[in-house]
Amino acid sequence: MAAKGGLRGRRMIGRLRLASQQLGGGGAASVPELVRWMTAMQAQDLPAALWAVGVRVRGAGITDVRAAIDAGTVVRSWPMRGTLHLVAPEDLRWMLDLTAERLTRSIAGRHRQLDIAWSDVEKARDLALDRILADGPISRSGLFEVFDAGGQPTQGQRGIHLLGSLCRHGWLVLGPLVGNQQLVAAFDEWIPASRILEREEAIAEFVLRYFRSHGPATLRDFAWWTQLPLTEVRAAFENIRHELVELEFEGTSYWLSPEVAALLDSGVPGGRSVCLLPGFDEFVLGYTDRSAVLAPEHFDRIVPGGNGVFKKTVVAAGEVVGTWSLPGSGPDAAVVPDLFDGTAPLGPAAQAALAKAAQRYTTFLAT
Repeated sequence: MAAKGGLRGRRMIGRLRLASQQLGGGGAASVPELVRWMTAMQAQDLPAALWAVGVRVRGAGITDVRAAIDAGTVVRSWPMRGTLHLVAPEDLRWMLDLTAERLTRSIAGRHRQLDIAWSDVEKARDLALDRILADGPISRSGLFEVFDAGGQPTQGQRGIHLLGSLCRHGWLVLGPLVGNQQLVAAFDEWIPASRILEREEAIAEFVLRYFRSHGPATLRDFAWWTQLPLTEVRAAFENIRHELVELEFEGTSYWLSPEVAALLDSGVPGGRSVCLLPGFDEFVLGYTDRSAVLAPEHFDRIVPGGNGVFKKTVVAAGEVVGTWSLPGSGPDAAVVPDLFDGTAPLGPAAQAALAKAAQRYTTFLAT
């Protein structure tokens, strides 16, 4: 099914990505369906993650997203890059099987600094499971009290590193919400049905689903996104490349689904669209090269001082054109856009789309 063609301008990449990410049309039908489609969604900032899902699901309110997390039909854990993501529950174990060992090696030095040996991880596992299997999911602070009482100190980030290790190795997982915090649950109780895939099969599925949900993108984008070795990625890619379309732009091969590629002939939507996306959204963070949707001279406006905290973005016709905020609270709170210097003023159609996007966000928060 692979075909080779050319992209007509850099901005077209962003509009095609809107379509792949369920931002360029009606959106997904349900929260679990959306998260499963996206494969994995950045979720280190929980309120941002809730809106990242909500903006892609038709008519969803914040209570719908929270209910999916509380029901375990969507789970939040550290499947890759040492960063929290939302994933479908049946996918988490095979993702961890792919990525946990490599990440564990990468943070071994930090664990030595924190005086965490493998025997400490095993002791923390036993302490956690004894407590959770007896009394149910526990708050993070409550779990750290269990660790401290059992001789596993939690000060100086030692506690979060122990918790991360237990989640990466499939013993614990974040479970139901209490406010904006999540209780910690036993993995096998919270996710009773897990898929087990052989490594090559798992990488191939990971690659295919990434390009279908994030394309157009490159193999290097995917390798960065998962931190899987590029040599393994290339080998697994050969098994699924016939299910994708290759498009070339400025000498680089981009891959995407045939359905989204077909929009180049039938008409790519989103030419007058305006999206209000949260910080840490996949539209910006899902790629190692973000220049297709965000001009490099504006990157510091999204991550001031390179501090790692991504601001909310205004995306017009597939291009990041500014940031936004919602000062105040209650019914009088209103979205305030802050467009980049040099950005052309939004025309009447874009202004109307911005107002609609702002209303969508405030409605999401209220329902």
